[in-house]
Amino acid sequence: MDNSLPPADELMLVDRELARLEARRTQLLTRRAWLVQVLYQPARAATPQRPVPPVAPAADSTPRSAQNVLLTLGGTLLTIAAVAFTLVSWGSMGIGGRTAVLCAVTGAALAAPVVLLRRGLASTAESVAVLGLVLTVLDAYALHRVALSDADGLGYAAVASAVLAGAWAAYGSALPRLRVPLPAGVVAAQLPLPLGALAAGGGATAFAWAALVTAAADGAVVLWTRPLPVRITAGAGAAVLGGWALLTGGWLSLSSPWSGAPLLLAGAAVCLYAAWRAPVSAWAVAVSAVAGPAAVAAVGGLLRSVLPGDWAVPGYVLCALLLVSVWRAGARVPRGVRTGLAGAGASTVALGLAWALPPVAAGALGPLARTTEVWSGEHAGPAPVAYPATATLVLAVVAAVLASVPRLWARCGALVLVWALLTALPVAPGLPYAATLALQLLTTAAALWIAVHPTPLTRGLPRPETPPTTSPDAHTTTAPAGSPTTGPTDHPATGSTGRPATGPVASGPVGRPAAGPTGAPAAAPAGQSASGSVPPPPSVPPRAPGAGFGAPGTGWAPPRPRPQAPAAEPGSILGWVAYAGGLVSAAGAVALALDVRGATFLVLAAVLGLLTGVTVLGTGARRTVSACGAVLAAAGLAFAGAAAAGLEDHWAGLALLLVPAATAAVGAKARPVALPVEITGAVVGLAALGLTVSRPAFLALALALGGVIAAATAVRPERRRFASWTAAGLFLLAAWVRLGVWGVTTPEAYTLPVTVPALVVGSLRRRRDPEASSWTAYGPGLAVTLLPSLGAAWTDPEWVRPLVLGVAALGVTLLGARFRLQALLLLGGTVLALDGLHELAPYVVQVVGALPRWLPPALAGLLLLAVGATYEQRLRDARRLRERLARMR
Repeated sequence: MDNSLPPADELMLVDRELARLEARRTQLLTRRAWLVQVLYQPARAATPQRPVPPVAPAADSTPRSAQNVLLTLGGTLLTIAAVAFTLVSWGSMGIGGRTAVLCAVTGAALAAPVVLLRRGLASTAESVAVLGLVLTVLDAYALHRVALSDADGLGYAAVASAVLAGAWAAYGSALPRLRVPLPAGVVAAQLPLPLGALAAGGGATAFAWAALVTAAADGAVVLWTRPLPVRITAGAGAAVLGGWALLTGGWLSLSSPWSGAPLLLAGAAVCLYAAWRAPVSAWAVAVSAVAGPAAVAAVGGLLRSVLPGDWAVPGYVLCALLLVSVWRAGARVPRGVRTGLAGAGASTVALGLAWALPPVAAGALGPLARTTEVWSGEHAGPAPVAYPATATLVLAVVAAVLASVPRLWARCGALVLVWALLTALPVAPGLPYAATLALQLLTTAAALWIAVHPTPLTRGLPRPETPPTTSPDAHTTTAPAGSPTTGPTDHPATGSTGRPATGPVASGPVGRPAAGPTGAPAAAPAGQSASGSVPPPPSVPPRAPGAGFGAPGTGWAPPRPRPQAPAAEPGSILGWVAYAGGLVSAAGAVALALDVRGATFLVLAAVLGLLTGVTVLGTGARRTVSACGAVLAAAGLAFAGAAAAGLEDHWAGLALLLVPAATAAVGAKARPVALPVEITGAVVGLAALGLTVSRPAFLALALALGGVIAAATAVRPERRRFASWTAAGLFLLAAWVRLGVWGVTTPEAYTLPVTVPALVVGSLRRRRDPEASSWTAYGPGLAVTLLPSLGAAWTDPEWVRPLVLGVAALGVTLLGARFRLQALLLLGGTVLALDGLHELAPYVVQVVGALPRWLPPALAGLLLLAVGATYEQRLRDARRLRERLARMR
């Protein structure tokens, strides 16, 4: 019987044990360092400290950098002098002098680095060698001007660059300590073939081939040489020339496929070989990502030349899918090459899908952008009328390929593409109206069915694993419950190199030993008992005698694991994807059905049934959204019925009130979705009220019916508080609108229906809570009636209203004084005073007009004298009045 663990579980077990050992070792080392510090600190303190010598300030530049600057400037000046001599002073010398100067100066410049390197002057040798290389270029130029002036310039430049490249490469190989000659030879080697192609009269194709061959040679240099500067230079040359060759091949693939295809295939072969031999995976990915599009462009261009125009993009997509299939080659192909090729193929497929998107957008969004009247019987054609029908083929092929990949992202992509295919299918072939509408409904039904039952699409997908719990202070993970574990060990942890590991602590803060299985320390340092005879380090709080490292209060206990959120189920994700597509298709079907009256009722009824089915069979948020959608579909049916019956808007608004009534009735039984359904019904009710605004009498009726619905909802205990207030508000608004229809302008007719219930509610609250403020209990109700009535009384020429208002305000004031209620006293007194002032104002004006002019100032002066004489008493009276008012509720 084999009891060995699977490799994955055993690896997890080994990693957890190594982390535990590493944590234990780090804790013991920290404890040991602290003990050494405690034991030897006095001796270290007694040792005299040597004075630290002052540190000299850092120089602005090092001697090496200054030397390099000087050498660079000297070499540059010599180079300028040589160029000036060659171009200006050349003609004043004879042929012998010219030859002597050229040979002498160039030979000296190239031979001097040998002597300088022997004496250790590497930087000087580098500068002189650069000067010698520049002189060889000038020698080549002078040779052409004097001896070979009849030769073709491009051909001579190609030969000269080849000779210089070989000479510089040989010179650099002979003096390997020089860093410039070899990269300079690589730079010169980039020119012979392209210049030779131009000299031979070749066109863009010949130049591209020459550039490609040169790039291939550069790739060989990158793969098979060691010096880093040489490899960098060759890599840059390969990128520039190879990119030019591939761009030329792509351009030729569009204009002359049979000329561009060989060039692209050759470039792809070179890139693929370089990627296969690349020592770094990132380079392999980058180079193979270039090879993939080149191969696709080559083969796709050939297919485009022999196939009809509508099949061009499907041909490219087919080649890209073949390229993506390289990913399944496994270990036979390096991972970097597979990644680059698959990524390039996937990018090409994405471009093909983008090309196929216009029919999808037209099928999904076209019906929403209406250009015809509702129920006119006319059907607006799709936007891309002449779009190729092969767009649906691209969607179908890519969907089939994704469906065969056992990954969640692939299944989601396949599901989206199937929906896109069904949405675009009526547009590309141009199906008739009835077939388009039927296909939209079938797409909606299929998507909603998958949203409810996504299990068939999850077959073959890996199940999500339960994530491990992670400690907030640790870098290790804790296995889920049921995983095999082992106890701690006293052996030190070692890393992969066999040396002791000194990484971060994995089970607790640094410097705190971990507790053993029983709470005692796993090991104690020499000379220290378990009771802790040596005091703990300052960073650790002191322990009680006899307490172990894991005892409570010591701060040494291991931290609690931190749970992680579980991964989402594949079925849930697929269900949401399908549900989103179903809702979009349902909206498109409803918009499309508005062209014909019968189709509108049919589609709305079908959508209502489908969403009701999802509400009954679905779970979670999809059930809630479906229930709200079903309410909207029912509202659409009700409004369509009213429109079909020829009812006016205000009658249609009354018909729409059937929807909130139905939602109130359904909400009593549909507990999981009761609140969203009722909220959606309330929104429909607001729309119904908006339809009746043009006829106030119908608006009052609609408000009253809404109040009845709210009152019926208030029967349920969980809705009683909100629904009762809503019902009261709707009834009040209905009464106000009705009064306005009857032409009632008396403000008390509008305010008293609010004041009486408000005062009743305030009285009940004061009875339940005697400490409640009178402003909260009675203030709003009284203010609603007293203040509008006061405004009306000030503009009313009759005496009845001011008299009734004064009597009412007097009664309110007396009640406030009797029961010590601040709101009643102040509101009633203020209204009574203002009302009395309004009534006495005409008589006061008459009396003031009859008195002499000097009497009012005299009376004002006497009043001020009286107040000043009794100022302290008046202040005490005002203070007592304020205190009494403050004691009132």
